[in-house]
Amino acid sequence: MSAPEAVLGARRTRIKICGLTRPQDIDAAVTAGVDAIGLVFYPPSRRCLALDQAAALRARVPAFVGVTALFVNPDAQLVRGVIDTVHPDLLQFHGEEPPDFCAEFGVRHMKAFRVGAPGLDTAAGLARACVSHGQAAGWLFDSYSAGYGGSGSSFDTALLADVPRGAGVPALILSGGLTAETVGGQIAALKPFAVDVSSGVESAPGIKDPARIRAFVQAVRAADAAPGGFSGGALAG
Repeated sequence: MSAPEAVLGARRTRIKICGLTRPQDIDAAVTAGVDAIGLVFYPPSRRCLALDQAAALRARVPAFVGVTALFVNPDAQLVRGVIDTVHPDLLQFHGEEPPDFCAEFGVRHMKAFRVGAPGLDTAAGLARACVSHGQAAGWLFDSYSAGYGGSGSSFDTALLADVPRGAGVPALILSGGLTAETVGGQIAALKPFAVDVSSGVESAPGIKDPARIRAFVQAVRAADAAPGGFSGGALAG
């Protein structure tokens, strides 16, 4: 393989750090080289932000780093308030929101699926749910827990077997229990377009650890560089 061919064949798994609550955590994520950060607007979460807090954090994010706003079964007024105040690049719906609701705001979105939840506990059921959200820019797969994410729990990745993959299909984003120690194996096995981590880079709920962020990013890059790390069937998004 020539050098240009090697470059074209290289894989880069995108990285999102979710649930940031402090300016220094934004800085640590950006310095480490993440592609996107996530801000939470789900009141029961210990990572939930008020609009003024979120706007200040968003202003700290430089160009070419995306900002995602995460909701769980919100009302439309909350979503529109976040859009008007925080100006996110992407909306993330992490509850049981129907497809039409997710698409009504004129902002690109991704849909999260809590793998193992009722109706999402078989490969066929999960695939059907994904197809129903075909307007999404990405499908994010998280573990089933009462807290709607951030639990640090993993899920049975065999349930992703029937999820459509390929050109023109929403990007596959892997979440749920990822850490610097586990993310490489998941990338090798599933070749997701992106990975999304929250509790796996924290010292306490909502408090990100710069050393853990760096270790996570380094583990993803190492997995990308490993022999066989690139697959021609990997998603492009």
